[in-house]
Amino acid sequence: MSIVSVMHLTYDMRIGGTEMVIKNLLEGSDPKLFAMSIFCIEEPLGPWGKDLQNNGIPISSQARQPGFDKSLIFAIRKHIKQHKVDILHCHQYTPWVYGVLAAIGTKTKVIFTEHGRFYPDSSTWKRKLINPWLCKITDCITSISKATKLALAEFERIPENRIEVIYNGIKTPEVDTVKVSELRQKLGISENTKVLGTIARLDSIKNHRMMIEAFALVLKGYPDTVLIIVGDGEERDNIESQIKQLGISNNVILPGYDPQPQHYLALMDIFLLSSLSEGTSMTLLEAMSLGKPCVVTNAGGNPEIIDDKLSGYVSKNDNFKDFAEKILFLCKHNQVRESFGSESKRIFNSKFSHQSMVNQYQQICIQLTETGS
Repeated sequence: MSIVSVMHLTYDMRIGGTEMVIKNLLEGSDPKLFAMSIFCIEEPLGPWGKDLQNNGIPISSQARQPGFDKSLIFAIRKHIKQHKVDILHCHQYTPWVYGVLAAIGTKTKVIFTEHGRFYPDSSTWKRKLINPWLCKITDCITSISKATKLALAEFERIPENRIEVIYNGIKTPEVDTVKVSELRQKLGISENTKVLGTIARLDSIKNHRMMIEAFALVLKGYPDTVLIIVGDGEERDNIESQIKQLGISNNVILPGYDPQPQHYLALMDIFLLSSLSEGTSMTLLEAMSLGKPCVVTNAGGNPEIIDDKLSGYVSKNDNFKDFAEKILFLCKHNQVRESFGSESKRIFNSKFSHQSMVNQYQQICIQLTETGS
């Protein structure tokens, strides 16, 4: 079998879930079988894009113009023909539209992966009209969770039987125990204090404000607790204001964005995810890989990842009282917390490893190349 040329078509290569999937696919795929490249339809590339370029990964880009940019279709088409791209892997909806139109009439096979949905979910009549036609000229459609699959079928008129679920996978982050100990000392957290935490951009869809409301209740029942919220974003001012109004500033730590937050994660006794909508959260997977018990909302792919009452708790979506109740129970019951953590790690190793995801996408590419269908 000759080397298969796979080009990933995406918005950009900033730091995020979709970008991590692409990065993991590039770094995990067999170089004897696949030649990987990236084409971005927005600029600038972002930090991961620059890092990958420095490591020799071919990355091209053309900034999409406002409206429907026909010139972008021709640019992608020219690129895939010039570089003899065998498979065009389109990540998210807009890159898929441009990618599949660019590939018409070429020998290039098209994969479309949907990485998540907005909240509340919706679509447009234009998309519902064109999507069934786009599906006919797309060779493979995947989604990162069953919830995302069902949303594609319901809102986008994409046939459910065409969609294959491939869960995101990650590498277990490397943790230096000395650095974790130093971080605990730096933050002034005692050994007996329970540490709750999350890692996510400060965006309204992540619903940090519900988490903070719940944490205020947790403090009433378990005062020796701190909450660490790692990340930054447009919601920061609102979050800081809420923390001040609730009078819990001494128990909440906002360290900001950290490109390698695994030592904060290692500090956490319980990982929290309060999102209103979620596909497959990468930080949730990282928490599981480190054996953390988790409390998550019943949103998107969360209940597919966390086995309720076995590896963590799945709370009602946007319900701070239920969220707080489940956190408090874990704070007060060490054996349950330890049991959940062990099961969390076991499930991660069996279903969500980096190599498991890479192998599934590699198999699709091989099948498309061998069958020509």
